[in-house]
Amino acid sequence: MLAVFVLRALSPAFVDEQLSDFSLPDRVQDTLTLAISVIIESVPFVFLGILLSAVVQVWLPHGVLARHLPRNPILRRASISLLGMFFPVCECGNVPLARGFMVGGFTVSESITFLLAAPILNPITIITTHQAFGWDGHILVARLLGGFLIANVVGWLFSKHPDPQSLLTSRFAAACAIGSTSGHDHQHDRESRFSRTTEIFIRETSVIMPALFIGSAVAALTQVFVPRSVLLALGSNPVWSVLAMMALAFIVAVCSNVDAFFVLSFGSTFLPGGIVAFLVFGALIDVKMLALMRTTFTSRTLLQITVVVGLMSAALGLLVNYAA
Repeated sequence: MLAVFVLRALSPAFVDEQLSDFSLPDRVQDTLTLAISVIIESVPFVFLGILLSAVVQVWLPHGVLARHLPRNPILRRASISLLGMFFPVCECGNVPLARGFMVGGFTVSESITFLLAAPILNPITIITTHQAFGWDGHILVARLLGGFLIANVVGWLFSKHPDPQSLLTSRFAAACAIGSTSGHDHQHDRESRFSRTTEIFIRETSVIMPALFIGSAVAALTQVFVPRSVLLALGSNPVWSVLAMMALAFIVAVCSNVDAFFVLSFGSTFLPGGIVAFLVFGALIDVKMLALMRTTFTSRTLLQITVVVGLMSAALGLLVNYAA
């Protein structure tokens, strides 16, 4: 594809004559279109998250956020769950931001709590979900309460881990160790702060962007080659509608800030519990998100997070279906 674009730029007439009948297979075109759309949608939020991560690490006094949170572990994690109200970045940008929080003094479990809560408990997601569904079927309330509960339960579970550092990749654990010992190196040197901000931005971009490309490609391939008709056929069953919508959320990897508008078109086909499961599970776990989180957490940790989030999202969806 790159060669075609180069040839067209250098010799449009030649390319138009020689490649006038050239076209990619439909599935390849669909895959490229979907992958590029996910990347375009995600990149601004990723860059914003990386920038905020650098600000947290360099420009805020080391550990200032952690010091001003409640000391009680439960209240502390509950407060961390609401930080997304002040950092309205979607799940893509929350990964580098959570990395910055860990370098800045948050524990692993606290960062996981933020990472899972912030995609749902932020003003943009709340507004778009209300615009799409209003108070219909209590979908908005179920999404907010479900996101808060799941994030805090997962954070509590990992707070009991005997060796939290083993939950991280060795590369990121080393970065945390460096960050904790150099947190005050640049506090009085403005030029050094700008230099370190640039350094962190470049480093985080080099880590996060390849993962975003891989996750977007996997999401696109899955959408193209998995028949959506199979999922739609399950929409009216209270149990299968929940599982089908969770599978769809995992596949399509739509940004949490706009996923309510995407799933609105399924509202007449799927029961409310399936819609809630999509909005909760998809905002926390999808193929793109797992690829991004793999830059920070081990595969074993991601499997454990996925299982707990999946079970709780399914339970929430079933509760909504059978209580409605």
